[in-house]
Amino acid sequence: MQEGPLWGWLWPLLVALFGGILRFVRLGEPRAVVFDETYYVKDAYSLLKHGVERTMLGDASNPVADQRLMAGNLDIFRDCPQPADCASFVAHPPLGKWMIAVGEWLFGMNPFGWRFAAALVGTLSILIMARVARRMTRSTLLGCLGGLLLALDGLHLVLSRTALLDIFLMFWVLAGFACLVADRDWARRRLVDWYESSPLTPRGPGLGARPWRLAAGVCLGAACAVKWSGIFFLIAFAVLSVMWDMGARRALGLREPYRGAWAYDVPRGLVEMALTPAVTFAATWTGWFAGAGGWGRDWDQATSSGPWFFVADSVRSWVDYQTQVLGYHSNLHEYHQYMSEPWHWPLLLRAIPFHHKADLPPSACGADQCAQAVLGVGTPALWYGAVLALIGLIAWYVSSRDWRAGATLLAFAAGWLPWFYYALADDRTMYLFYMIPVVPFMVLATVLVAGQILGRQDAPPGRRAVGAAGVGAYALIVLINFWWLYPVLSAETITQAEWWARVLLRAWVTAVPSPS
Repeated sequence: MQEGPLWGWLWPLLVALFGGILRFVRLGEPRAVVFDETYYVKDAYSLLKHGVERTMLGDASNPVADQRLMAGNLDIFRDCPQPADCASFVAHPPLGKWMIAVGEWLFGMNPFGWRFAAALVGTLSILIMARVARRMTRSTLLGCLGGLLLALDGLHLVLSRTALLDIFLMFWVLAGFACLVADRDWARRRLVDWYESSPLTPRGPGLGARPWRLAAGVCLGAACAVKWSGIFFLIAFAVLSVMWDMGARRALGLREPYRGAWAYDVPRGLVEMALTPAVTFAATWTGWFAGAGGWGRDWDQATSSGPWFFVADSVRSWVDYQTQVLGYHSNLHEYHQYMSEPWHWPLLLRAIPFHHKADLPPSACGADQCAQAVLGVGTPALWYGAVLALIGLIAWYVSSRDWRAGATLLAFAAGWLPWFYYALADDRTMYLFYMIPVVPFMVLATVLVAGQILGRQDAPPGRRAVGAAGVGAYALIVLINFWWLYPVLSAETITQAEWWARVLLRAWVTAVPSPS
């Protein structure tokens, strides 16, 4: 049942508060530069200091720079004769690093500061998950279930407590999807109002400005400005929005619904879902355009003539930089001991040890061998249940053409299937955490199936009771599984025996054999 607006916000906020506590408590642990934080923490600080990414002590991942950071010594930039000599080639757009930089600016260059933004957007994504699930199911209970399940996912927790880019990509993708779902409801209300108050026409009316779809364009442009892989979601969601527009006009009984959509909805959609994301993406590069010292930024050449040459040469340099980045990603074949393939990801066949410290004194845990670890892995009970839910959702969509099932499956496919091409055609280096943008849609699939298990509100009481017991038992299993894993997700100090007890598969912590 969808309760009133007050409870529809209060319960999701309480769920988000619970998730936020899990993410912010002991956020500064481990007190170390974890995994790929070694790149993004320094790039973010460079953006704060110079407006562009610059090299640090010769290499962004140099452990000497890590040690200086942890010691509070921020003199980590290379001494360069000219700003251009310090330019650092970075493989990802700047928005995610700017978001990390906000935390560094607010709280300083320390683990809490550089992880603050990740924890914040991780918490906000729980609220968005609860609200979009509520909107799609018309049930506050199911909405809160969605938020709770996302809060209890291990991979989501780890990335919410680590200064990597992928949690920001997930946030903007989910926010864009939520805006499109809101736009779907908004557009249908406008069509119904027109139908009831205006003369009928074969194609229907133009709907004018669509603020929710414009917001979706901004969010999806921001997703691309964190990582290029946001483009897969942008394309899929743009197509989805047009399909929803056509379906709405057809459902209203218009004689020419498709022509109406092509005449009115598609042209405006190109502005909101193509031009707006492009402008958003470009705007995040303002620091690169405005100052000298960015990679490939030929400032002296660009300023050697009038304003037109400045703009033209700047754009040319920027496009050339994007081409270099595309080439880098297309040829990323470097071996990594924790790399994995996309068909491994849904079943959690491999994990990523973000951090492991075993040289702790016995007094740290009361045993001979102690460990402090961060293991990047999803909550198995949630992920395996979600795989079954996705399979069930395919059958549901084939039989009913339910828009909710179709949208969820499309979003999941947009974030997962493209990696098969890179694995099979390019043999690209990939990791489990590339899966995080689709985790909300795995949760959403689980929520939709849970709604079917619960049954309709007017179903017999016995049927509802059995359904509620099944859904409640599953949620409890996920909670217990998460609680069991929590020490190795959040860098708690435990015994080595307790650490090994939480490793479901030895492949989680066993290096992939080197091809050489």
